[in-house]
Amino acid sequence: QVQLVESGGGLVQAGGSLRLSCAASGRTFTNYAMGWFRQAPGKEREFAAAISRAGVSTAYAASVKGRFTISRDNAKNTVYLQMTSLKPEDTAVYYCAADARNSGYSIYAANYDDWGQGTQVTVSL
Repeated sequence: QVQLVESGGGLVQAGGSLRLSCAASGRTFTNYAMGWFRQAPGKEREFAAAISRAGVSTAYAASVKGRFTISRDNAKNTVYLQMTSLKPEDTAVYYCAADARNSGYSIYAANYDDWGQGTQVTVSL
């Protein structure tokens, strides 16, 4: 099991930017593809972005593509989500997750075994 701790959430005005970080510990970080998911109040958890173990391949939900960028620093055991041009509909709790099954990436929450506690992102008008 890998332990994941997110940080970087907060309150930002529409059009602003935030960078989320997720620090991993407990296992070899490069054994895991990583993903970011989000859950808005009253809604299901949804996929936002994913990155392969080596960081070569990435995937994005249509709703964030072109505005969010996922990256990872394997030397620091950390995955990032750079969010720009934020919209009120991006308001959610953001979770990072680790997938030991796929060397590529997965957009499906069921493929991720380990999850962080989440960090709140609130975008105001």
